[in-house]
Amino acid sequence: MAKSFNEKLVDVLKTDSRFVDDEGELVKAAVIDRAWKIDHDLVKQLLGKPAIKKKFFDEIEEHWIFNVNTFIEYLADKNFLANSYTRFRNKIGLNIDGKFLAERGEVSLVWPCKDCVLEGGQTKEEEKRKEIFFNEILAQDEINRLFDPKVLTNFKRYTAEGEQKVTDIKRDENGTIKENLIIKGNNLLALHTLKTRFRGKVKLIYIDPPYNTTGDSNTFGYNNNFNHSTWLTFMKNRIEVAKDLLREDGVMVVTIDDYEYAHLKLLCDEIFDRGNYVGTIVIQSNPRGRTTNTHFATCHEYALFYAKDIESVSVHLIKLTKEQELDFDKKDGIGEYRLLPFRRSGGTSTPEERPNSYYPIYYNEKKKAFSLEKTEGFVEILPIDKLGKKRVWRQTRPSFLEAVEREDMVCKHSNGKWVVKMKDRIKEGRKPKTIWTDSKYDASANGTMVLKEIFDGEKVFSYPKSLYAVKDTIDILTERGANDIVLDFFGGSGTTAHAVIELNKEDKGNRQFILCEQMDYVGDVTVNRVRKVTTGQNCDFIYCELMQYNEAFMDRIQTAETCEELVELWKDIAESSFLNWYVNPEMPEETVNEFIEIGRSENGLDKQKKLLAELLNKNQLYVNLTEIDDADFGVNDEDKKLNQSFYGEA
Repeated sequence: MAKSFNEKLVDVLKTDSRFVDDEGELVKAAVIDRAWKIDHDLVKQLLGKPAIKKKFFDEIEEHWIFNVNTFIEYLADKNFLANSYTRFRNKIGLNIDGKFLAERGEVSLVWPCKDCVLEGGQTKEEEKRKEIFFNEILAQDEINRLFDPKVLTNFKRYTAEGEQKVTDIKRDENGTIKENLIIKGNNLLALHTLKTRFRGKVKLIYIDPPYNTTGDSNTFGYNNNFNHSTWLTFMKNRIEVAKDLLREDGVMVVTIDDYEYAHLKLLCDEIFDRGNYVGTIVIQSNPRGRTTNTHFATCHEYALFYAKDIESVSVHLIKLTKEQELDFDKKDGIGEYRLLPFRRSGGTSTPEERPNSYYPIYYNEKKKAFSLEKTEGFVEILPIDKLGKKRVWRQTRPSFLEAVEREDMVCKHSNGKWVVKMKDRIKEGRKPKTIWTDSKYDASANGTMVLKEIFDGEKVFSYPKSLYAVKDTIDILTERGANDIVLDFFGGSGTTAHAVIELNKEDKGNRQFILCEQMDYVGDVTVNRVRKVTTGQNCDFIYCELMQYNEAFMDRIQTAETCEELVELWKDIAESSFLNWYVNPEMPEETVNEFIEIGRSENGLDKQKKLLAELLNKNQLYVNLTEIDDADFGVNDEDKKLNQSFYGEA
């Protein structure tokens, strides 16, 4: 059968990838946009087919003039593309002012970070779903509802004895919730929910977000059309509300790799202010290097540190490793120590550069005595190196005298010279450096393998962080005897909670963890990991979820296997779910038939799923707390009581 003019035109336009969506459907808005701009490639396509050229071009003195208005009017006509797919969209109400919604995409957001909110509701790693941008100016009411605190449900308490029923939420004398928490649900909405109870109370936020690295399993897959700018918007929305949760002396740590490091740094500079930038740690997380890299074998990642108020932040010493402790191999009545040369080594400092550190030391071997004054029986010792050049001492005169007073100075005759040494006593730790290269930070050996061991050799998660990289970060930024709260809203496999538990066990601390995770593996991986590492320890935690509403329908849509299932599901949606305001809730037989016809086309089931997803009001993915007493949502009395306990007066 010969193709109609419409079919021929569609075939020509579909040869240009700019005009086709992910399902292979023609996007009229994109064509119309290029037509208004007299796009050269579009014009060439149309001129290449005689029938199309005759329809949309006028010949004037052997020149063909594109009749833009005729072309656009033709495309905008409701009968153009009047196949079952578009007829269904029109009948169900997926149009405004006679135009399909796909035609209303005239504005291309180069970087929507400044004035948009991206929900980011992916729950499965392979989902790669497209997300919605809500413009803060044009859709403020939508955003307000989106950010309302949500009803919490499916409460469970896990203890060393096993799973228990939650009957209350523990608080301290100031009313702050004192529970370890794992919350399942969209992390942006979870943060706004937590804000009602934890604003200004979190000491440390540690997150390991998706890196947006092309080809990596950690790739940010929420929207391929605005990959980079979408990622920035996604991060901005979350970091802004997370900052509100920090105490005045709180710090946020974000790990990232080369691909987005520079952009994330600028984004955090804007949100926190550049003056609150604490520093960046380079962590050697893969000592072997990535063999898949083209030019350099990447072996590191970054951790950016930002303070709520830089003046209030303190960074503690980092604990010594076992190898470092072995260096302190001597002992006296005071404790363990090692001997260090008193002449500054490892550098070329001169008396001109450090005049206060160049002076003669006098020593009496018989009396084992030091002096800064030339006295009979004392030999003079100067900081001269092996080449006879003047160098400087490790400390100035006052510090030297204090060390003498503590009996920490030692002098020995070696190879015809007097050598001054000082006792370096073992300390709790060392000042953290900006490069961490210890083998304990290897994410494979101390991340992947640790997790495999917990799960009896099974690989349940890709690329978990090194437990020790997270532990050391938490250790240097939290108080060991205080009840500091540590938040991780990209909970992943639960490394942050594991690290908090290990640290509390080591130093008898009382740190509290809060994890948010929206991916479906949270129960099998995150919760189970934390359960396993708390065995035998006095460490309870509560698991709960943001109460799903339309999100439950989204899951049912994605798992449906037949057209018949989707038709029944559509009936449920029309009867009991919140639809978008412009959608007609009625299901006349003619419209149902159109829907069934779509299922018979190529990739029909996927097209049907997409259409049903479009019907749902995305602001109703979860139940707002203000609607907890609405019978339509079916919140039971037990959950109402626990929500009241959680939110209190909020």
